[in-house]
Amino acid sequence: MLKDFKKFVLRGNAVDLAVAVVIGAAFGSVVTALVRDILTPIIAAIAGKTDFSTLSFTIHGSKLLYGDVINALVSFLSIAAVIFFFVVQPINKMVTIANRRKGEPEKTTRECPECLSEIPKLASRCRHCTAKVKPED
Repeated sequence: MLKDFKKFVLRGNAVDLAVAVVIGAAFGSVVTALVRDILTPIIAAIAGKTDFSTLSFTIHGSKLLYGDVINALVSFLSIAAVIFFFVVQPINKMVTIANRRKGEPEKTTRECPECLSEIPKLASRCRHCTAKVKPED
């Protein structure tokens, strides 16, 4: 049983997942600090308030704290913006640049001159219309 546990723990998927969770947690704390220490003060300077949690209204004796919802919404939108602009966009840009450097992969198919269906480059007969075609090199 211990051998099976060791095999499970050292399996690639489990180790990769563990590393991703640890890095994700560390990255989450960096993003939270960025939002809390930089973006929230900027929003507070614009809105005039740093904390909306005290905002509420009462209906038939029930107190509704809509300020907490505003705080959570501002926090979520700030974190989503940081992730999008500082992580997703740069990674997408790097992937685009990397793909441009690779160039287009060589095509392995071509069109049949008779029926215009897609056939392998080295085919001597179309599988769709059975026309004889000259193989491409």
